[in-house]
Amino acid sequence: MDFDRLGEECGVFGIYDFDGNDVAQTVYYGLYALQHRGQESAGIAVKDTNGARGVVSSVKNMGLVSEAIDSESLQKLHGDLGVGHVRYSTAGASTRENAQPLVLNYVKGTLALAHNGNLVNFPELRRELEYTGAIFQTTIDSEVIAYYIARERLNSKNAEEAFRKACSRLVGAFSIVVASPRKLMGARDPWGFRPLVIGKRGNSWILTSETSALDTIGAEYVRDVEPGEVVSISKENGIQSDRTLCIEPSKRGHCIFEYIYFARPDSVIDNISVYQARIQAGRFLAMDSPIEADVVIGVPESGNVAAMGYALQSGIPYGIGFYKNGYVGRTFIKPKQKARENAVEIKLNPIREAVNGKRVIMVDDSIVRGTTSDQIVEMLRKAGATEVHMMVSSPPFLHPCFFGTDVPAEDQLIATGKKVEEIRQIIGADSLNYLRVERLPELVNGMAICDGCFSGHYPVDPPKEDIRGSFEK
Repeated sequence: MDFDRLGEECGVFGIYDFDGNDVAQTVYYGLYALQHRGQESAGIAVKDTNGARGVVSSVKNMGLVSEAIDSESLQKLHGDLGVGHVRYSTAGASTRENAQPLVLNYVKGTLALAHNGNLVNFPELRRELEYTGAIFQTTIDSEVIAYYIARERLNSKNAEEAFRKACSRLVGAFSIVVASPRKLMGARDPWGFRPLVIGKRGNSWILTSETSALDTIGAEYVRDVEPGEVVSISKENGIQSDRTLCIEPSKRGHCIFEYIYFARPDSVIDNISVYQARIQAGRFLAMDSPIEADVVIGVPESGNVAAMGYALQSGIPYGIGFYKNGYVGRTFIKPKQKARENAVEIKLNPIREAVNGKRVIMVDDSIVRGTTSDQIVEMLRKAGATEVHMMVSSPPFLHPCFFGTDVPAEDQLIATGKKVEEIRQIIGADSLNYLRVERLPELVNGMAICDGCFSGHYPVDPPKEDIRGSFEK
């Protein structure tokens, strides 16, 4: 759908049931909980740790979880160790070949891998492998990770040592789950760009992107995987941890947009409540940009919590200003007959009784290209709003992201080269205010963050050119 929203990166899920029960259905429901992180493709791979060593059963297809994995396919997946993935393409084409998990057969066995993030040294790593005879089946950086794990395994005493060595070669954002023949392994990049948490349910251990996925399957949260940590989970040794890749907390770069938009509000990432971070963003907007108005509304879904924060701080009533059509899927036939039948109006409809005759403060999480904000403002005016004041719970996007988010090149960002007043005129609002960039660390209790898409300052040197999609076929 051509909606002016950022792609929700990817979501990963892994589980090992020490009692030997099938895990495919649990992975399926875990992916459902992570659907917001990627709607292009989904997949599950499982293996029976008590069965034949090299056998992995998998299914992956384009579409939402419910579209990609039908009940018949799910019933054929038997095994006590499994990984799953939902994908939004930030590098590599949106094709079935690029769907994950990746399943790799090599001399030491079989591994299944799911990855969230982007590697900035992907081109160099891929060329190195190509010149030593590697043949690639995909155009994604995740396949490079799988190859390096397999290569390092030939000279390592065990799978976790090979995994750690492979991770030491990677630069950029990565949260990875891997099912090896007898272990569930996970790793997070040293900067902590993307989340990864550990959970437990009975005698099963889980690695996944967000705590909301743990809640969905009735598992308890154990802890976050630390940035730079490599964990291995096995029947023999339980959880083993290797922190040799960790760096000083002050040098980390947790993605602030996980808290502003990407993660579900019911998730907790690195001990910070996403819900509370968004409430705080709204409060800061009310403190720094007070406006006289009659009602505060949010643009569903990600703007709603920040709108509540604005209302709480300002004392202006909070209202539900839009109905969001939850049945509009990843794709639909775009109508051509009437200009009014566009993507925004199919997805959102203002509630006239909530805004008619009122001065409205509308809170949204971001403005990217600016291709829909003007339509949303106009929708509110047609519904009777006398004034529309737009509040944005993030600073202006000025720079691209190279770490797993599809913030586009600068020439596609409405804020690049324009003053706030110019943007206000383009979208037609009575006023426009953004969250101040200095407020961002306060949303997460001073934790070290990456705000490169706003400030241009990245914790890791970005590639000299925008490599996202360079290997698309």
